[in-house]
Amino acid sequence: MGILIFLVILMVFWQGAYWLAVDVFSLCKFYSVPSPIGVFQRFMDLMEGGTLGIAITNSLIRGICGYAIAVLIGFTLGFLLHRFSYLQKNLKPVVLGLQTLPSVCWVPFSILWFGLSTQAILFVVVVGSAFGIAISVDNAFKNIPPIYIRAALTMGANKKQLYTRVIWPAALPQLVAGLKQGWSFAWRALMAGEVMTTSIGLGQTLITGRDLADINQVMLVMLLIVAIGVLIDNCIFSVIEKKLLRKRGLLPSASLHNQD
Repeated sequence: MGILIFLVILMVFWQGAYWLAVDVFSLCKFYSVPSPIGVFQRFMDLMEGGTLGIAITNSLIRGICGYAIAVLIGFTLGFLLHRFSYLQKNLKPVVLGLQTLPSVCWVPFSILWFGLSTQAILFVVVVGSAFGIAISVDNAFKNIPPIYIRAALTMGANKKQLYTRVIWPAALPQLVAGLKQGWSFAWRALMAGEVMTTSIGLGQTLITGRDLADINQVMLVMLLIVAIGVLIDNCIFSVIEKKLLRKRGLLPSASLHNQD
């Protein structure tokens, strides 16, 4: 309830600032500053035409598919970095460097290799998040307290039991955190990939708003990108993360919250 009140206050303040800047003091042109009413009207127009629903659906499908591929590649690469010291020494610096590269830098490669296609968008999403996931996976395994492994070996655990009973459970919270971060990378990379195509998506809808000089449409798409990212984080990754932490006694249980 508190967040809703805050958002209402924020919208009122935003509309008031627009009214003062555009209508009262004429500091800005109406077409250069978005307003809550204008954004809402544009939202209704795009929803009635069906464009916005299709754009959101297409972006989510591309984002999820690209993210799934990135998770597969990132987990494999991260495990190999952890498992082989040669790769840890020589390949990891390269992976770290590629992780810092903005996703938009891969757009020219994707256009040259795949053209203006869905494959080009998926390529940008994958390379934009896979390296970050790989680094997170490697760090998750590396940060396991050595005492856990020594204790398991002392008790006679074999290599399979060591990974399934000790290393994997101990690394799981940090792995989930890495997946969460990987999704944010993938979602941002998706927008960088979609702005280069003519296929319907949130990125293309944003560029259309720019081409039409429709600042309200541009603002609407930006707000939707943020809202979808936050919604997925809160409904999926944060829930899993809290469950893992609560299971390990690092967060109070739900029953204690209910008692309060």
